[in-house]
Amino acid sequence: MNRESLFAGILIGLGAVGYLALGGLPGAVIFSFGLMSVIYFGVPLYTGQAGVTKDLWFLTKVWFFNALGCVLLGLLALYLGGDGAARAVDCVHARLAKDPFDVFLRALGCGLIIDCTVFMSKTKGSMLPVLLGVPLFIVCGFYHSIADVVYLVAAGEWSPAILWYYPMIVVGNYVGCNVRRVVLPVKQ
Repeated sequence: MNRESLFAGILIGLGAVGYLALGGLPGAVIFSFGLMSVIYFGVPLYTGQAGVTKDLWFLTKVWFFNALGCVLLGLLALYLGGDGAARAVDCVHARLAKDPFDVFLRALGCGLIIDCTVFMSKTKGSMLPVLLGVPLFIVCGFYHSIADVVYLVAAGEWSPAILWYYPMIVVGNYVGCNVRRVVLPVKQ
């Protein structure tokens, strides 16, 4: 499970690096490759598991190895520099300027979209929900706890605000991923 979770983080990291390289709607669409790959390979992603498992220890290990995979891709983006690294700096500065409640709500929105996207994709056997859901959470300005690791590392900067900012995203994603389970408890 640890290798699979690490691989899921690398796949999401690839999508995030693609987003940083292109930016805008084209980058948001390219980001979809990460989630499509996670679903195709059946590897555990924090936001894919948060709405379907009650085992918090399992979920913590998935998050840790997903984040580790994204650290590797964030370091790659930092090393490569260019427009992607500059976009990462701008992204991180804008995100750290938000207040905690705003960050939580943006993470909740992402969690809801990703949970619904993965559920619909698996239920219908189609990647169309991914092609729509991933760009949707990005253009809405929502935050994904795993992808944000890439942005934080690729920015190459440290701020004490990360100590409150990042946990708010993890918790917000978790809450968002569980909205469907609470509202539609029969349809799992």
